[in-house]
Amino acid sequence: MAGNSFGQLFRITTFGESHGEAIGVIIDGCPSNLVVDMDFIQSELDKRKPGQSKITTQRKESDTVQILSGVFEGKTTGTPIAMIIPNEDQRSKDYSHIKDAYRPSHADYTYDAKYGHRDHRGGGRSSARETAARVAAGAIAKLLLQQSGIEIFAHVSAAGTIEAPLLSINSISELLQIRESNIVRCADPATANQMIELIDGIRKEGDTIGGKISCLVKNCPVGLGEPVFDKLHADLGKAMLSINAVHGFDYGSGFAGSEMRGSEHNDLFVAPAEGQENSNFRTLTNYSGGIQGGISNGMDITFRVAFKPVATIMQNQASLDSAGNAANVQGKGRHDPCVVPRAVAIVEAMAALVLADHLLRNRVIRL
Repeated sequence: MAGNSFGQLFRITTFGESHGEAIGVIIDGCPSNLVVDMDFIQSELDKRKPGQSKITTQRKESDTVQILSGVFEGKTTGTPIAMIIPNEDQRSKDYSHIKDAYRPSHADYTYDAKYGHRDHRGGGRSSARETAARVAAGAIAKLLLQQSGIEIFAHVSAAGTIEAPLLSINSISELLQIRESNIVRCADPATANQMIELIDGIRKEGDTIGGKISCLVKNCPVGLGEPVFDKLHADLGKAMLSINAVHGFDYGSGFAGSEMRGSEHNDLFVAPAEGQENSNFRTLTNYSGGIQGGISNGMDITFRVAFKPVATIMQNQASLDSAGNAANVQGKGRHDPCVVPRAVAIVEAMAALVLADHLLRNRVIRL
């Protein structure tokens, strides 16, 4: 199986399946002498782990990460960093009924058709369980980005048709505090309550609902991204679309920008304030989402990620088995009624991996 690695200079390779012994990641290219904060890494994983509230899957995993190599005396050594997260609460019997049947809108059929042999236990490699390894690697990337003052914040901005208003607070620390005060991880408390009520109601019906996550990157330097195939927004788009259940990505003005005129959409430059002549140029608006020509321009980077409803529902659905015979499938066990509360940490992690890679790449392009 190809496609298990991501990044060029800051490169990760993930491994493991949902119901195997463990999942894990190898990070290659992380600079030496980076202080590794294990408490921070674990706190990032805790935001993604299952069983954290009534609106997430009840699978109980501590997601306790272990670092096997690449760190000595609390600092990176510059060698590959190997991290594993043991699986502790597998219930493979919950999937025995779909051993030969294909669940609608899952990867069951496509995996079987492609590889001729699939792990039906929780979806195997196609399970979102794999993303815990990305969050662990993303936490290392975040620690690297912190050295340059780069901050990343994501929150649930929509659940179904319920949408949060645009954020009015500019402080990442304040936004984090508000977001983590509610189980849906929305930075608008009033909207969060509506979302929780919706998702819990959907759960009781045995159904699922989709949602959106909005992400903000502050203090990104000018110059990250390459102007042709490796545009910064293109790499961010690939990173987000590689996350399970993601069906859409836009940045800056996004699709709404296609309805505007150039005279409305152009971000006009603002003269630097007195005494700040050597600072980065700023713009009056930010329809570009902090990226122009595929390169960061120093403004806030903004993008949104759309997640489809979870395909596993606790309702009977007509389907087919591997022989083409009619079959009925119904979800059993523990599943998320809406993925976005736990996916916030994944979105931040993938953004951090892209930015860390481009930050290192940008250091070798000119004298």
